[in-house]
Amino acid sequence: MLLIPCPWCGARSQIEFTYGGDATVRRPAADAPDAEWIRYVYLRDNPMGPHDEWWLHDSGCGQWLRVRRDTRTHEILESAGPGAPMPQAGP
Repeated sequence: MLLIPCPWCGARSQIEFTYGGDATVRRPAADAPDAEWIRYVYLRDNPMGPHDEWWLHDSGCGQWLRVRRDTRTHEILESAGPGAPMPQAGP
């Protein structure tokens, strides 16, 4: 079972969370050209290794958090609140 460390509640089962998407992609401005919106919606990288994602702790505190997860192993490396710096993984 995957345990996600919520910055507010501590480690919790993944079933308490909902995946919210890639945390490295920035939404274009409302008046951005169509080509920019097409890239944002349809064209995504498929990274291998550590990657930042949004998760919602919807069955817990209801907070959004950023989670750094290794996409090869699904290991959770660290997590932080939306505006907080991501802590560095220990040795």
